[in-house]
Amino acid sequence: MPNREEAWKLLCEYTQSENLRKHALAVEACVRAYARKFSGDEALWSVTALLHDFDYEKFPNAPDHPLEGSKILRARGYPEELIQAILSHADYMNVPRETPLQKALFACDELAGFITAVTLVRPSKSLADVAVKSVKKKFKDKAFARTVKREDIYGGASELGVDLEEHIAFCLEAMRGIADQLGLAGNHPGKPQP
Repeated sequence: MPNREEAWKLLCEYTQSENLRKHALAVEACVRAYARKFSGDEALWSVTALLHDFDYEKFPNAPDHPLEGSKILRARGYPEELIQAILSHADYMNVPRETPLQKALFACDELAGFITAVTLVRPSKSLADVAVKSVKKKFKDKAFARTVKREDIYGGASELGVDLEEHIAFCLEAMRGIADQLGLAGNHPGKPQP
């Protein structure tokens, strides 16, 4: 399997947006933490999360994303387990989520984006200042981060078999570990790092 450095290069080759790169890093941090919790293959889970949206800028429409990306990954020798997990994170692909990796990727994707949005509207712009109750309160505001599918966040936690509040707290903690890379350490722009 290609290593994380190769995966980062592939992500950067296809993804110019710093925000989308930061999203990939945020999801990776959450999924990697779940790999540790569930005794998963940390390298595999990490690379899977890092690459889950790598093709989105070039192929933003369903089903091209993630279908076209899966073809690129196969051509570059990525394992089928990784490819199936990426395909399964898009409900419209009709790939059932059966493995812990598939469930973790789906559960962390929308939530990582939502936590980022909650952090960015705080005066400090710091993950350290975001509480689980703040995230849950923003769920109720349908105008806030309206493109984030709340049902995917609820359903993802349920599929993963974790309580929603615990899931939010777990992902918050994982993202805090790389807050500088995400630009969410407080009032200074971060640049995504490999």
